[in-house]
Amino acid sequence: ILPTDSNPNARSCETPLNKHRAPRMQVSQKTLLGASQTLTELLNRDAVQVELIPEKKGLFLKHVEYQITSRRFRASVCRRYSDFDVFHELLLQRFPYRMVPALPPKQMLKGVLAAVSEREFIEGRRRALRRFINLVAQHPVLSEDELLKTFLTFGGSDVQHKLREAFRRSGDEFTTCKIAGQAKEYLPPDAQGQFASSRELIHNILNLFHGLRDRAERMAARSKGNATDLLMFGRELSTVGSDAWPVPPLALASSNWGTLRHSLKGLSVEFALLADRAAQQGRREEDDVVEKLDFFLDLLRSYKDLSERPWHQQILQKHTNARKQTVNNMIQPRDPVSVEQLKSRIAQQEDAILTAELRCHFSLLCLHQETQLVFKYLQMTAHILGALINSQIQGHREMSEVWNDLHPKLSCLFGSSNGTSSTRTPAGEHPTPVTLVPN
Repeated sequence: ILPTDSNPNARSCETPLNKHRAPRMQVSQKTLLGASQTLTELLNRDAVQVELIPEKKGLFLKHVEYQITSRRFRASVCRRYSDFDVFHELLLQRFPYRMVPALPPKQMLKGVLAAVSEREFIEGRRRALRRFINLVAQHPVLSEDELLKTFLTFGGSDVQHKLREAFRRSGDEFTTCKIAGQAKEYLPPDAQGQFASSRELIHNILNLFHGLRDRAERMAARSKGNATDLLMFGRELSTVGSDAWPVPPLALASSNWGTLRHSLKGLSVEFALLADRAAQQGRREEDDVVEKLDFFLDLLRSYKDLSERPWHQQILQKHTNARKQTVNNMIQPRDPVSVEQLKSRIAQQEDAILTAELRCHFSLLCLHQETQLVFKYLQMTAHILGALINSQIQGHREMSEVWNDLHPKLSCLFGSSNGTSSTRTPAGEHPTPVTLVPN
């Protein structure tokens, strides 16, 4: 973590020479580059829950509110989407060289309404807001800033005013970091080359995990669809068993359809239980697998956005061009007053160029730290695979238990149709398949 001023609201002097003359701090490069923290330590920094408050607020324009609960700060506050929006805006101002995750859209886009209900949209936005705030709360730098603490703990009526008044006038991370002037000294050799190769790798991983996420979502959808089919199958069996149409004598003489029909009626209970197990399986796949993939993808997208920001390079180029223009103006004949003004302007631009150069080095250092952080999170692949395997094991075990309970009933049905009886299969043995093709 980069050491910053203890007072986040204090404006530090941006004069480049002052920064160069700042006392050198003995900071371990390993600690500075974030290599000392494990993924488990990152994930355990905080766990923030975001729950939807059932009743919409507002007299005329109704809006949704969320209950935000932080384990780290032991606080629970109410927030609305616009509060998240202001918080996100200030995060970008405070940390222009960090991975600030994007917010989900406030409203449904055109064309989405036909495919997604309002309830589904609100639930999807709630999940996205939870991922957003947890990515911030688990970030080694963002999580230590007073901005986050205020958002998660302030219980007043106007959190947006509190956030703006407290942090809008404060400087960004560059102006408060105590070693910003020496950032170049902490950069590894060939930092630009390392960044280029890392960016290409991470972008490729982002594209690949998009496909994995889509597959996992389809798996969860199939489990939910299977639940619906099992429920309807059981209901249709019950309908067949509840048929009050009299059995003709020919059917009574050729088969025991009346007995079978009555037995089918009770099978809807087991199929409803199977449907419930399949629905639980779909929710597990959605919560444990798809949600983890979305969390990881949100992190990768925020890195992609950060790596494509050219702000510091544009600032440096702007000041360099202005300096060249001022020098060209000095070459032309000018009166003494104008020349003195130009000299003063050049001195100011020299400071601005030096500050821009320091910002470039500081932004590269931050980018290197963020790259290290992404590589730490790559280990989430094992967590995701573990969640997938565990959900499948649990789901198949629960479904198997219900099917095993159902099998004796089916065996009795087929046994009665053949004039024989059947007993329950002992535990640990595989049931003998029922042959429906007549001899």
